[in-house]
Amino acid sequence: MTVYDTLIRGGTLVDGTGAPRRRADLAIQAGRIAALGELDGHRASETLDARGLVVAPGFIDVHTHDDRAVLETPAMPAKVSQGVTTVVTGNCGVSLAPLLGEPPPPLNLLGGRDWYRFESFAQYLDAFNAAPAAVNIAPLVGHSTLRVAHMDELQRPATTGEISSMCRSLEDALDAGAIGFSTGLAYPTASAASADEVVAIAGLLAARGGIYTTHMRDEGDHLLESVAETLETGRRAGVPVVISHHKACGRRNWGRLAESLSLIANAQGPVAFDVYPYTASSTVLLASFLDQAEKVLVTWSEPHPECAGAVLQEIAAAWDCGLEETAARLQPAGAIYFQMDEGDLQSALRYPGAMIGSDGLPHDVHPHPRLWGTFPRILGHYCRELGLFSLEEAVHRMSGRPARVFGLRERGSLAVGHHADITVFDPQAVIDLATFEQPTLAAAGIHSVLTNGWCVWRAGEATGARPGQVLDRAAGNGPA
Repeated sequence: MTVYDTLIRGGTLVDGTGAPRRRADLAIQAGRIAALGELDGHRASETLDARGLVVAPGFIDVHTHDDRAVLETPAMPAKVSQGVTTVVTGNCGVSLAPLLGEPPPPLNLLGGRDWYRFESFAQYLDAFNAAPAAVNIAPLVGHSTLRVAHMDELQRPATTGEISSMCRSLEDALDAGAIGFSTGLAYPTASAASADEVVAIAGLLAARGGIYTTHMRDEGDHLLESVAETLETGRRAGVPVVISHHKACGRRNWGRLAESLSLIANAQGPVAFDVYPYTASSTVLLASFLDQAEKVLVTWSEPHPECAGAVLQEIAAAWDCGLEETAARLQPAGAIYFQMDEGDLQSALRYPGAMIGSDGLPHDVHPHPRLWGTFPRILGHYCRELGLFSLEEAVHRMSGRPARVFGLRERGSLAVGHHADITVFDPQAVIDLATFEQPTLAAAGIHSVLTNGWCVWRAGEATGARPGQVLDRAAGNGPA
């Protein structure tokens, strides 16, 4: 009789495919799922009692800025406490490599010169492999990172020679293990980039099975034009596209998400999007973002660290100056922008195939609660309490669907032979506890989390195990 490494007994399997839940035991051997079904009489070195609990695939956070966090805080409590076992890094055009030197905003979301020390993407992945984290990583290469590395002036389109240099860096990164390319066209580091520049670089992905993700040029007044540009970029480059944190910003644009979702539904090429379950966004503090926000909360400020967690409008009143001047005095800084509509958010969440990404910023002093709360909020608030979708569908959007879109082999579903990335949770108790006032509280109801067969979260604590791997992309996968 086989003695398995781990047996998870008596749980309700929600397998990540969208199929109906069923009762089954699950056995793990050598980091993979070895058996599923009635396993009475089988033995294991460790047994986990999952009676009354759901056994699901480990969640895949498709939109993170964890490039530095996986090196600096490898136990990754903000993620494993939510059931996340894989993070897609390098989003919004911002990756920690390949770049040496002082990073301009928004690259400074990941740190300063001390962290931008990887001249090649291979060096960054070598650093991760030498000291893995508790989660797997699926890394993207950032367009803004490439622009800063290869251009002397960012407020213009790249020249032919600069595009060639960026292409060579992207090719090297793909050879090293990157799964694709991301842009952040709303930011000063890339807003001057032409559509032709983006297509020329993204076009490299087609022959290598890579994926293109984008923080679009505009998510407010020009939302529809930005969606159209994104779809056209994917068509011209011949690559699958993921729209990052899809939303409509600013009160005057509330309700327009229905139009953008229609454009996506009628797209000719493969396109998907991710969404986080909050009506506030977060990034660096930029004056150009202020006019669309109902309220702005400061998340960090280098010259005024005492302002972290304070409301910008209240700081401005205390300083007796305008919002733009206040923002200028706080720089460099980060902010949370309350600027979206709950109805739009629910429309995005309901959309068939919508994926979930936290977009959490782990290095903010007073971060957005999405860093610690995104996935339990989907399960607890939007699934159980509001009934936007079934539990099976909620899990699928956080596991099987992203595994398919991002081409992550043998991940995202519970099947014999697949890697044992597993989350065990209480479906009646799971809920986010992080708030805008107390943003770093771990969620309730997450019982145990395993990455590659190793338990990384148990009984409300990270175990310290660090079995994470760099994941590659299976050619031919993508949004469907």
